[in-house]
Amino acid sequence: MTVRRDFQEPARCRPDLVIGREDLFADARDQLASGGSVLLHGPAGIGKSTVLRALAEEYGATARTVLRCSATESESHLPFLALADLFGLVLDDVSPRLPLAQRTALESALTGRGESSLQRDGLALRLAVLSALRALAAHGSVLVVADDLQWLDPASAELLGFAARRLEGTPVQLLCAVRTEGQESQEYDRHLRSCPPGTLAVRLGPLSRTQVAQLLDHRGHGQLPRSTVREIHRTSAGNPLFALELGRALADSPTPPRPGEPLPVPTSLRALVLSRLDMLSVEARRTLLVASAGARPSPALLHAAGRENAEAECAQAAELGLLATEPDAPAVRFAHPLISAALYAEAPAHERRAAHAALSTAASDPIERARHLALATTGTDPDVAARLAEAAALARDRGAPSVAAHLGLLAARHTPADGTPGPEERRLQAAEDAITAGEIDLARDIAREVLSRASVPAERVRAWIIVIDTAGHTMAEVDAVFPQALADAGDDPRLLALVHYQLAWRALIVEGDFTEAREAAAHAAELAARGKDRRTELLSLAFQAQTETLMGHPQAPRTIERALKEPQDPRVAWHHNGAASARFRWLVMSDQLTEARATVTALLREVRRRGSVESEVHFLRGIAETELRAGHCGRALELARESLRLARDSGIGETASAMLTSLAEASGGDVDRALALAREAVEHAEEDGDQMYLSRALGALGYAQLVAGDPAGTVRSLRRVRNLELGLGITDPARGRWQGDLAEALVRIGEPAEAQDVIDVSREHALRLGRESVLAVLDRSEALVRAAQGDLEAAVAQLTSAQHRLGKLGYGLEEARAALALARLRGKARAGTASSVYDEATRMFRRCRALPWLRQVDESLTAPEPEPARAVPDALDALDILAAMERQVAALVMEGATNREIAARLFISVKTVEATLTRVYRKLGIRSRVDIVRLAAARRAK
Repeated sequence: MTVRRDFQEPARCRPDLVIGREDLFADARDQLASGGSVLLHGPAGIGKSTVLRALAEEYGATARTVLRCSATESESHLPFLALADLFGLVLDDVSPRLPLAQRTALESALTGRGESSLQRDGLALRLAVLSALRALAAHGSVLVVADDLQWLDPASAELLGFAARRLEGTPVQLLCAVRTEGQESQEYDRHLRSCPPGTLAVRLGPLSRTQVAQLLDHRGHGQLPRSTVREIHRTSAGNPLFALELGRALADSPTPPRPGEPLPVPTSLRALVLSRLDMLSVEARRTLLVASAGARPSPALLHAAGRENAEAECAQAAELGLLATEPDAPAVRFAHPLISAALYAEAPAHERRAAHAALSTAASDPIERARHLALATTGTDPDVAARLAEAAALARDRGAPSVAAHLGLLAARHTPADGTPGPEERRLQAAEDAITAGEIDLARDIAREVLSRASVPAERVRAWIIVIDTAGHTMAEVDAVFPQALADAGDDPRLLALVHYQLAWRALIVEGDFTEAREAAAHAAELAARGKDRRTELLSLAFQAQTETLMGHPQAPRTIERALKEPQDPRVAWHHNGAASARFRWLVMSDQLTEARATVTALLREVRRRGSVESEVHFLRGIAETELRAGHCGRALELARESLRLARDSGIGETASAMLTSLAEASGGDVDRALALAREAVEHAEEDGDQMYLSRALGALGYAQLVAGDPAGTVRSLRRVRNLELGLGITDPARGRWQGDLAEALVRIGEPAEAQDVIDVSREHALRLGRESVLAVLDRSEALVRAAQGDLEAAVAQLTSAQHRLGKLGYGLEEARAALALARLRGKARAGTASSVYDEATRMFRRCRALPWLRQVDESLTAPEPEPARAVPDALDALDILAAMERQVAALVMEGATNREIAARLFISVKTVEATLTRVYRKLGIRSRVDIVRLAAARRAK
C-alpha cells in the first residue's frame, strides 16, 4: 500500500534533471539503497525540494508505504498538523494494531477530538507514533518524506524525532529536507539528532556558472548571452531559485540592462530579500544604495561620497541581516549579492544617478570614476565619452578586456553622432574587446547593430570580420557574409587583406583544403603589406606558417622566420594565431619538447595578464599536449580539464578542448570519460563541418578505443582519419601521431599487411621531415608486425631500439608503451616468468601516472594473450552508420541517379544533395560516387 500526499509539483522530476547535483544525488541514492536515511540541508532556494522530490520519486516506487508531509511557515503554529499529514490516511489501517491507550492518544491528536497534547498524553502519544511506524513496517518497507522540516509544528517534530531515534532494525527510512544557513547551523544539528542513527547529511551548495547555464537552458532560457549568464551567476551566487527568477525576468524584459547597470530583479525576489528594508532609516537606506552602486564599497569610500554616518548606518543594516559582519574586513559586503541588486533596482532613477554622481568623485580608481560619471550622465557628452574611452584603454592594458568592452559601449552611448572617433568605431572596439574576453554573444550583437546603421566601408568590413570571428569553427554558417564583406572592401588592400585572411581560415575549416588555405593566407599577407597593415600581415604569415607546418611543407621554417621579423605587433606576438604560436607547433612536431614547453608557458602567462580567454584556452591545451608527449600524464590531465572547463564556460574551443582532454583521460584518467569526450568532439566537428578538427577528434577516439581494449573500433576510427588526411593534403605524421596506433590495432585484429603499409607510407614522410619520435613509434609498431609473423628475435631487437630512442627524446609514455610491448613478447618466450618481465613497464607507467596503461599491465599478467581477431569490415558495413537522408541519397546514387534527379525525387536542392554526399564520403572514408556504386556491388555479391 502506497500513500502519497496530494501536493503540487511544478513538473515530473527525474534524477537526470537534478542539474549540478549528480554526485550528491548518487551519494543519497546509495544511502537509501542500503536502507539508510538522508537529511538534505542548505539555504533557501538552493534546490533541496527538487532533489528530495527526485529521490522520493525514485525510491517511493520501491517502498510499500510512503508517508509525506510538507510544512509551511504559516501552518507551523498548528499542533500535530504534520503528524496528521503523515498518518491521516493510514490511521484506519494501523489503529487496530495499537494498544488502547496509544490508539486513543493518536486518534485524539490526529482528529482533534478530545484534548490530546504532549503534556497530557506524554509517553502514550510518543509510543503510538513509534508503534504505528513499526506496524506499517511489518508489512513492508516504509519511506517517510518530510520537506521543510524547519516549519514542522514543534509537537510533530518532537514525536517524529522520538520515533526516528528508536527505529533501528526496522525497514523505516527518512528522507527529509531542512533550511539551514551554514554547515555549523544549530538548526542543522538539532534536526540531524532527530533522525535515525547513521543518517547521511547532504549539504547542497551553490551551482557553478556552467551548471547555472545548464539550468537556465533546461528551463527555456538558453538564448541568454553568456555574459548575461555570468552576471546571473554572480548576482544569484549560484542559488538555482534566484538564478531562474533572474533569468525569467530577463527573458520577459523587452530591453536588456544597459552597460554598467545591475540585472533587473523581479518583484518576487525583491520581496524575498528586501523584507527587512522598511526597518531601515531613510539615511541608512541611501547609504546602502551608494554601497550597492559601488564596485568595492568601503566605509572610507562611503564617507568620501558624502555619507557621514556610514559606520552606524551599516551597523544597523548588519543587525537586520542585510550586510555581512566581518570585523577584520574593511569592505562593506552585502549578505547576498541579490540584496545589492534588488536594492539598486528598487531605487528611483534620479536617486541612482545621484549615487553614481557622488561616487564619480569619491572613487580612487580612474576606471571606476569614469563608469560612475557615465551612469550619472544622461544624453551625449563628448567629454564623458572621451574619459570613458580612456578608461577602456586603461582596462585593456590592465588585462581586463571585459571591463574595456562595457566601458567602450558606455563611451559609444555618450558619443555624439558627428564625434571623432564616432560612436560606431567605439562600438567596434568594444566588440573586439568582448571577443578577447570570450564574450562572443555580446561581440556578435554589437557587430550586427553596427551593420544595421553604418555606411562607412571600413566600419562595415570590420563589423563583418567580427561576425566571422564569433562564428569560430562554425564558419560554414556565415558563408553569406564573405561576398558582402568583399563588396564593402572594394579595392582597398587593407580591407581586402582582412577578408582574405578570414577566407584562408574558411578554406581550412570548411573546405578542408590546406593548399587553398596556404595560398589565401599568402595573398592576405601580400595585400596587408601593400596596405601597410602590419598586424594583418603578421597574422597572415603566422597562419601560412601553421598551415605549412601541418602539411609538412618545406617552406614552414622560412615562413616562421618571416612572421617573427621586426617590426612586431604586440597584439599578434602573444595571440594564439600569432607567429610565436606557430613556432610552438613547429617545435612540438620537431621533437623539441623542452623549448616548446618554455615557449607556450611564456605565452600563457602573457595572455592571462591580458585577459584573453580564447588564447588562454588555446595555450592551456598547448601545455597539456606538451606534458602528455613528455609522459607527465597527471599534469597533462589537470591542464586539459582546466582548458575544457574554461572552454565550456566561455563557449570557445570546446571541440578542441574535448579532443585533447580525451587524449589526457585515456592516458592518465578515466577511459570511459575519454571515449565520451572523443565522441562528443567528433559529433561537434561533423555538425560544424570542421574537417580539420574532425580528423583530430577521430584520432583521439581511436586512441581511447585502443586503450579501452577495442582494436576493431580503433581501426574503424583511424581508417577514417587516414582517408581524411589524405584528402586534406596533410602529410606530416607528427600532426596527429595516430599512425602507430592504427598499425598496432591492425596487428591485433589480424591485418599485419595493412599495418605494414601504414608504417611504410608514414615512414617515408617522417624520414623526409626528420620526425625522429614518429620513426621510433613506427619501429615499435613494425616490431609487432614482425612478432605476428613469427620473427620474435627481430621484433625484440627493434622494440629495444625504439624504447631507447623514445626515452632519449623525452617521450615518457611512448617509451613505456614500448617497454610493455617488449614485456609481452618476452612473457610469451619465457613461460612462468611473466611477472618479472613486466617490472620495467610497470615502473615507467607509474612514473608517468598512466593509470589506464597500468591496468593494461595487470590484464597482461592475468589474462591470456588474445588470438588475432577477424579483420574489421571495411567501409561496406559503414553504410549502416549513415543518417536517414544520407542513406536515401546514397541509395539513389547506387541506382545511378544524377544529383539533379536525386534533388527532384527527394524534394531538396542540388546544393543539399552535394553537401549530403560530402558527408557520406567522409563517413564512409571514400572519395567519389564511383566508390558508392562499388560498395553497392560488394553488398549484392555478399
